[in-house]
This record gives sequence, C-alpha cells and structure tokens, in this order.
Amino acid sequence: MSVKENIDRLRSEINRHNHNYYVLNAPEISDKDFDMLLKELEALEKEYPEFADPDSPTQRVGSDLTKGFEHVVHARPMMSLSNTYSIGEVDEWFERIRKALDGEDFSIVGEMKFDGTSISITYKNGRLVRAVTRGDGTQGDDVTANVRTIRSIPLQLLPGDWPEEFEIRGEILMPWEVFEKLNAERAYNEEPLFANPRNAASGTLKMQDPREVARRHLDARFYYLLSDNLPADNHYDNMLEAEHWGFKVSKAMSKLRTLEEVDEYIAYWDEHRKELPVATDGLVFKVNSLRQQLNLGYTAKSPRWAVAFKFNPERACTPLRFVSFETGRMGIVTPVANLEPVQLSGTIVKRASLHNDDIVQELDIHEGDSLYVEKAGEIIPQITGVDKSLRPAGVKKVVFVKACPVCGTPLQRIFGEAAWVCPNKYGCRPQITGRIEHFCARRMMNIDGIGEETAELLYDSGLVSTIGEIYDLTEEKLSGLDRIGEKTAKRIMKGIEDSKSVPFERVLYALSIPNVGETTAKRLARTVISMENMRDMELEQLSAIPDVGPIIAQNIYDFLRDPVNVENIDRLTAAGVQMKVDEDKLKPSGNSLEGKTIVISGTFQHHSRDEYKEIIMREGGKNAGSISKKTSFVLAGENMGPAKLDKCKQLGIPLVSEDEFLEMINPES
Repeated sequence: MSVKENIDRLRSEINRHNHNYYVLNAPEISDKDFDMLLKELEALEKEYPEFADPDSPTQRVGSDLTKGFEHVVHARPMMSLSNTYSIGEVDEWFERIRKALDGEDFSIVGEMKFDGTSISITYKNGRLVRAVTRGDGTQGDDVTANVRTIRSIPLQLLPGDWPEEFEIRGEILMPWEVFEKLNAERAYNEEPLFANPRNAASGTLKMQDPREVARRHLDARFYYLLSDNLPADNHYDNMLEAEHWGFKVSKAMSKLRTLEEVDEYIAYWDEHRKELPVATDGLVFKVNSLRQQLNLGYTAKSPRWAVAFKFNPERACTPLRFVSFETGRMGIVTPVANLEPVQLSGTIVKRASLHNDDIVQELDIHEGDSLYVEKAGEIIPQITGVDKSLRPAGVKKVVFVKACPVCGTPLQRIFGEAAWVCPNKYGCRPQITGRIEHFCARRMMNIDGIGEETAELLYDSGLVSTIGEIYDLTEEKLSGLDRIGEKTAKRIMKGIEDSKSVPFERVLYALSIPNVGETTAKRLARTVISMENMRDMELEQLSAIPDVGPIIAQNIYDFLRDPVNVENIDRLTAAGVQMKVDEDKLKPSGNSLEGKTIVISGTFQHHSRDEYKEIIMREGGKNAGSISKKTSFVLAGENMGPAKLDKCKQLGIPLVSEDEFLEMINPES
C-alpha cells in the first residue's frame, strides 16, 4: 500500500468513526484506539506534507450536528484537547509548558474530565439566552429548549458581579442512577440499551420533545468561562465565581504547582473517581493564568495550555461458568456469559450479555475460558476478550443454539441482522408472557397488578394466553389463583376497566408490533387516526408515514394480517379499548387561523413545536415547512435562524411571537 493510499484509508476510517460517535451515538472502538488512528494519520501528514488536505479529520473536530435543530456559529471555536494515556505523557506536557514560559512561575488547574456531551451556554444580563452543542467546533446545534429543562443549569443567575454577557462551557451528563433506570426501562421494552451515560445524555439532548428531555433528569458540570469582561485574570478564580453565580462546578478542581502534585492528583482520582455519581473518563490539566494561556496559544485543533489524561478502563479476568441462551418478548435469543463473580467499578459482576452469535464467534469463546470484562466508565459489563493462555486443553467452542432454549422451535436468522429469532410467537412461553407484561405496563395500558410474575401466573393457569383474553378476566377467576387475594383481584379489575380509556397511541405501543416503540406509535396514531384506517392501508402508504420507512412498514403490514393479531384486535375493540384518536383532538377548536399558512421557527416556552402544529390545524390553519410568498406569518420563538429572518425581511412576512400567537387564538385568556 502506498503512503497516499494509507492516508486515504485512515481518513476514511476516522471519518466513519466520527460519524458513529457524534451522530449515531454508537461508537465501535474505544477512545484510545480512535486517538491512536488519529495520531498515526497526523504523523503521516506531517512527514508527507504534499498530501495535506484541509478537509482531513486532523483539521477538524468530530461533528454531532443534527438536521432537526438550528445551526449556530460559535462566537469562539470549541476546540478539542490533546489526549494522553500515561502519567509520563502528562509530565512531558508539564515540562513543555515550563520551557515555553521560560522560567516564569505558573500553576496548573486539575479538573475531572466528565464523560458527557459538550455544551456552550450564553448568558445576557444574568439570564440564559442560548445553549449550543459543540458540533464541528465551528458551529453547533441550538438545543436551548432542551437545556432549559435541566434543573442544575440556572435560567437566572444568583446575585453577583457577573459580566453583562458571557459564555460558559461544560458537559451535559446523565447520572448513574438515572442511567440505570432508563436502561432498565429500555430493556423491559426490548429496546436497544445505551452503552454508557455519555451516549444516553447525547441522545437525550437531541430529542425533539423537551418534555421527554425533562423526564430523563439530566445534570451538568461546568469547566470554562469566556467573556471580554471576566471577573479574574485566572481560570481557577473565574470558576469559583461561576460557582457563586449558581453553576455546578466540580469539587475535584484543584490548583497544582509542582509536577509531584500533578502526579499525586492523577493517582488519587484514578481510585476515587469510582465514588462519583456521574461518569468520568479522565482528568484535564490547564495552565491557570489567562495571560499565559494566550501566550502559549493553540495548535490547529487544540490549545497548547491544556491536556487531557484518559484513565485506562477498569478490567478484570474471570472464568466463564457457562453461556445461557435467553428468549425475549420479540423472540430474539440472546447469549449471556455467566461468570465467576468478580468486583468491577464497585459492583459484583456475575453476568454479561454477549449480544448475538457474531460477537460469540468474533471473541472465539470456548467452554471454561477466562474472559476479560470491562466497564470502561460504563455501567453495563462488556466481554472484551479471552485469555487464551488460560484455556484448558481439549475444550469445545461455544456454539450458538439452533433451537429455542424454551420451546425447542428451530431458530431463524433475521435478514440483514445478527439476531436469531424463535418464530413460535404464539407457542413460546417467554414471548407470550412478555407480551402480556408489556401490554399491562405503566406506559402502555397501565393495568396495575399485572407484572412479570402475575403475567406468568395468568398464562400458566390457562386464563390468559393472548392480550385479548385479559378482558375476559373476572374477580372470581383471579381470586381463585395462588398469590392473588381479593384486594389484588379488585385492583387488577379496576386497572382493566381504566385501560379502556387509554389513548390510541398507547394502545398501538402496547400491541408489541415489531420495531414500533413509543415515539413511532405516537406518529402512527396522529397519521392513521384509527385502527380501521391502518388496517386498510397498503404497504406503500405505511412506508410514507414519517419515522416509519419500509422495514417498520412491513412489520406493521404483516402484524395486521396475522390471524392471531386480527382476533386480538377484534377482542380489544369489542371490550371497549380505544381504537382511534379522540375526536376532541381531531375536530377544530376554532377558526381563528382559517385560510392562513403558518411556518413555525425557533424554540418555545409554553408548548412544543408539535403541539403548536396541532393547535394551528385545530384552528383551521395550515402548517408549512418553508417560508414563501404564500406564508401568512411566522410563529417565531427564541433563537430563530438568521436565514429565515432574512427571508422574512425579503418577502415582507410578519413575525408573530409566542405570546402574540396565543392571544390571537384565545383573545379572552
């Protein structure tokens, strides 16, 4: 391979990993492996400058820009830090600083490197006015509406001598406790789990519904203050001032004067970081003096006055007891490594998912192997390798089962995926009881009293084998079962009766249609209006629904033509379960916007964008996605994009504020 071909290969690979990390939130390699690729490319580009390219990934920061948000140019670029992986490399950086400052006294600020998603927030006159993600370092996504839901971020500053306008940077985080609950919920719904709190925080911050963002209880830590009028001439005192104004600043921040203090700081936090309530993946060291920072300057992508030290992932090697194969609600069979208990990141690890057959084959796992388990700042244990030197002689390779471990039905491979599935949907116990439990869960039909154990009891007793049979239950039938007393029977029956008023979108979610989660179910309900309409739709019509696409459309189409599902839906309909969108949500509430075409832009305080779209339709108006001569006015929220503002000025389109709009549709309020 020529040098040019090798450079092109590295650029392509790094760009792909950047996309996986920042856009898809699905990294395939570790941070260290990514940095090694980048350093290899940097070295080649330095040695062979004739192959320089301004679009090379060495010249930019990875991007998390999303089409669903307004893009905002940063007033000051958000650069990444150069990474180190050993105390020796940090010591070398310290010595370079000493040499560059030519004997001048200096101090270093040590900080925790929180593992979240970067944010830049602007305040004017003590009020939060804009929050922007790092994006590509030059511009980012405006996520102000979502950031306003994070309770640890002040909307109005505490009294203090803060600048009239300033920018503060930090990390949006998902605490371990919240992360565990979210993944437990996703596991219950058989949705893909977040690999770590960083991915969960990033995905949450990019959600289109601020109410859902608020429900996930994000947190934040701040680490840098920027303004033309800062309170102090050094970083440490500026952050103490920011803390007084109401910002959450890490208690780990320390001022260090010697190389020995820096090394001791690393050793201390390498151990004690495990006690923190949020994820960390390293430390950051910054020159304290802002004047010295300015003199030290920047490389093409990193400040010379700061460096990041990455912790090595915590790892343990423990014997494999056996691999079990477990069938879930949707029939997917998952291999699980059952391990000799080992302590890792403060918890005892006994089990770790091997995810699918491809991973089992890739790891080349044999019976009795000693497996490497890592958390690497993640709460979910992962099997990362095998110590083959400890492998007993003559042991057999672990082979994925060919039949369902519960019902014995031959497994089928999902086309284009790594999963093996039990096709015996209506005769496989965990699939049946899983659907019953899912149907009755709080965010679906909310039938109190029917959880995992009760679902299994109802199935084993012969009372319920399909969700439609839930509505045939009576207090007498329930009271005759073990572990269900009179009070529990009454509670279940009340839950069943109340479930008949659950909105249609939650009914769709409860049915266990493959790949139809909560968000897709809401979109489906708003589009199809009723179950009857959806049953009549052809595959092409289903595919055209936003957020559906051909794969999910095929799943819906097949589901609605399966005889068991047809009977189930008929029984639910006969029982009085809601099978169409509430007419009150469909019928116009007025005609104040009749004949008007309206474009929505910006972020809002009182309602979400989707809610405003519904209000416009119910008031007789029409929603449009772009501004044209036909636009009657723009419903303009905060942080409306400059391009749309310019278009309005060119065409003379009026702007209507949120409060003016609400007064327009309800003048008496």
